[in-house]
Amino acid sequence: MATFLYRLGRTAFRRRWYVALIWVAVLGAVGFGAATAPAAPDPNNSMPGIESQKAFDLMEQRFPGAKADGANARIVFVAPDGQKITAAENKKTIDKLVDQAGDGAQVASAVSPFQANAISKDATTAYATVTYKVKADDLTDASKNSLKDAIAQAKKSGLTVEVGGTALATQPAAGGAAEGIGIAIAALVLIITFGSLTAAGLPLLTALIGVGVSMAAIMALSSAFGLSSTTGTLATMLGLACGIDYAVFIVSRYREERAKGRTPQEAAGLATGTAGSAVVFAGLTVVIALAGLSVVGIPMLTKMGLAAAGAVMVGVFIALTLVPALLGFWPNAVLSRRSRKRGEIKEGGKNNGGSRWARFVLRRPLPVLLLSVVGLGTLAVPVMDLQLGMPGDEAKPTSTTERRAYDDLANGFGPGFNGPLSIVVDAKGAANPKAAVTTIEEKIKATDGVVSVSPARFNPAGDTAVFSAVPSTAPTDTKTQDLVKTIRNERPATEASTDGASFEVTGTTALNIDMAEKTQNALIPYLIVVVGLAILLLMVVFRSILVPIKAAVGFLLSVLAALGSVVAVFQWGWLASLLGVETTGPIMSMMPIFLVGIVFGLAMDYEVFLVARMREAYVHGDDPRQAVESGFRHSARVVVAAALIMMAVFSGFVGASESMIKMIGFGLAIAVLFDAFVVRMAFVPAVLALLGKAAWWMPRWLDRILPKVDVEGEGLVHHSAVAPAQNDPAAREPSRV
Repeated sequence: MATFLYRLGRTAFRRRWYVALIWVAVLGAVGFGAATAPAAPDPNNSMPGIESQKAFDLMEQRFPGAKADGANARIVFVAPDGQKITAAENKKTIDKLVDQAGDGAQVASAVSPFQANAISKDATTAYATVTYKVKADDLTDASKNSLKDAIAQAKKSGLTVEVGGTALATQPAAGGAAEGIGIAIAALVLIITFGSLTAAGLPLLTALIGVGVSMAAIMALSSAFGLSSTTGTLATMLGLACGIDYAVFIVSRYREERAKGRTPQEAAGLATGTAGSAVVFAGLTVVIALAGLSVVGIPMLTKMGLAAAGAVMVGVFIALTLVPALLGFWPNAVLSRRSRKRGEIKEGGKNNGGSRWARFVLRRPLPVLLLSVVGLGTLAVPVMDLQLGMPGDEAKPTSTTERRAYDDLANGFGPGFNGPLSIVVDAKGAANPKAAVTTIEEKIKATDGVVSVSPARFNPAGDTAVFSAVPSTAPTDTKTQDLVKTIRNERPATEASTDGASFEVTGTTALNIDMAEKTQNALIPYLIVVVGLAILLLMVVFRSILVPIKAAVGFLLSVLAALGSVVAVFQWGWLASLLGVETTGPIMSMMPIFLVGIVFGLAMDYEVFLVARMREAYVHGDDPRQAVESGFRHSARVVVAAALIMMAVFSGFVGASESMIKMIGFGLAIAVLFDAFVVRMAFVPAVLALLGKAAWWMPRWLDRILPKVDVEGEGLVHHSAVAPAQNDPAAREPSRV
């Protein structure tokens, strides 16, 4: 492989105009496809295999036209202190608002609280419901403004008016200014690392081109493959992260080869053949992690994973072709300013920070290993209390009207009112459907933890009914989860008294509970599949058994410590105020899966690039301890820079107002911190120092079975004759910064 990539790098360098034009053509083609493709379908959030989804599907089947996917607004009214919502003046204000809100072409219905008896027992709180014929994304500005104007008029009367639902819901935003600061910090890290604006800008440029190609391709294929607008979220994040890393790895190796006296073309070829080999296998491990998301069994997550895997592969191709081509345009500009001024290229001396740190760890491997394992293990302890869920309006900042509406409803009607359970009764096989539904209603109403049950609503055929059960606890409370389990566990006894009827529990609250259970159950199989395949791949790369196992153990330590930190902050509330987290609660159901997939990809990037240099030194004659030091001397600075870049980008999401986005940003940033600075910088060299030659041992029979890929570049030895850089015309091109 190294020889093939070496030739590819040299060819891309020499034929740089052709390579650049090919990528411009690719970008133009997919851009044209994206512009002319049909609109992306609405997100399909179905969750096959869970009871809530089965019940929802039954409702769609038995209640024609009642998909309930239209936008809605729940307008909550709270009377001033000492007043009742039923007072004549307040009633007049509310009725006027309902009339005004219901006057629109897109409005399906507007129900006053006095019609629906939606008034709290103390008559201080009430709510009106406005439903629309179209989805929230299809609401016109006129419809939204009509609702906003009606609410503004009602507020002038002295009533507290807040609105929940989907009609005016604020969309989650990323970090905004904070995210921009994160990208600026990433650029600054690259400038400091390379000492050249060109060397810093090249990885950013190629990563952005890769993301552009990937996102345009996703948009072009969205209609054909059912990819929604949310599918590309993970692809953008990982495409940018991996694209920067891969380009940094190759540019860094190019500068190193130039420091050895190689000509620019030869240096580009050797960089692509050596660092490029590490990029290929690092990319493959990321693809394994992302494709493995299909194990969870959630179509949306599978599509996101495959789309992100495609974006990573695009990043690999760009790193192997476009990066050496751009080096051909600016062969000297990517060198440090000092090197260009002095006319002498120096890159990574024999005694730099990386080698000094490696020697420190090599002298004290056991204490460093114990400290890193105990430290990460301690941080992972909160994982034992992990509670998964799907935070709703209660997790939004109090500055949002949705959060205030949630709180007002909870105060007026009880905490469980915001998350009622929907009971779908299939009475098709019952002799007396109405009597069967009544029996189930009474049984569920008598269950501890149920506050009230609404009257059942039958379908036109009279064989299916739906009613709501309001829990006494909040939607994300563990007692609500226990209530759902209790109702389902008592189902056989309840159904036995109905003579042929059956029921299922659904609704947003039950759906979130089922989704959390599904993802939690899928986490272990996902880890087994991803880590198992990665170990096999790393065996091929490193020709070792213990090094891949060590890599897997280190990854598990970092990801568990990161997940434990997320639980401590967002579930337990430690340091929550420092990060602007106003409400603690369960961890987002998808968070562990996302964290594992993304961090695994980045961790394997650092592992392959760092340890591949150690393996290269070992194969070329260094003893095990010298190989560790050599790997750190050449790679530590680049790995640290790549990690700082990722931390800066991910930390930008912590500045978001949404708790879920804060959670994702914090989890990813802290995971990269643990993996790059604790696992790769401390755990890995300590383990390799203790293992010695055993680290690189592999049984002969297994060595014969596994394919040879030559990541170390042994096949490039005959290509590596030093040619004076000044003899290469490209080296004499004017430097451009």
